[in-house]
Amino acid sequence: MTFTAKIDKTALKGAPVKLEGNFQEVGNNAPIVKVVTPDLQEKTIGGESNKAQLIIVVPSLDTPVCDAEARRFNQDVAKHENIDTTIVSMDLPFASAKFCNVAGIENLTVGSDFRHKAFARAYGMLISDGALEGLCARALFVINKDGKIVYKQVVAEITEEPNYDEALNAAIDAANRGASCCGFCQ
Repeated sequence: MTFTAKIDKTALKGAPVKLEGNFQEVGNNAPIVKVVTPDLQEKTIGGESNKAQLIIVVPSLDTPVCDAEARRFNQDVAKHENIDTTIVSMDLPFASAKFCNVAGIENLTVGSDFRHKAFARAYGMLISDGALEGLCARALFVINKDGKIVYKQVVAEITEEPNYDEALNAAIDAANRGASCCGFCQ
């Protein structure tokens, strides 16, 4: 089943930006897609997993905001081995490898969606107009072990950083609750 009834909204320097793809809501099964790592291997994200997943979506690691976001999450997830963290962009794997080396990224996987834009389309994060057309919007998804989306944050202004603490707390909660939980259970 695909979800296209709603469209998420974001903006670039105040100007609305259109997103395309299959809009995902909290409670949906997370689509399973593959991204390409800096060493040109494929990594599967979404769906069921033995760990909670934190998926960080950025337009390009080669911007100050995306750079800061990657570094912050790399530091934040260092002590949470039960969270599989992936940052997704349209950057080429070679550029991602260079970024990881320079920035000291060791605690999360960098995945490129450049081949098929499968992630961006499956999660409704593909920018379809404006200066950033063809890139991903800035967003965060948390997926529990059952493969359900339990948290989603689409940043309203692409040039701004996300709410780090809220997303990390949702990921920690999903990791600690185990499977069969939507993230809102008591």
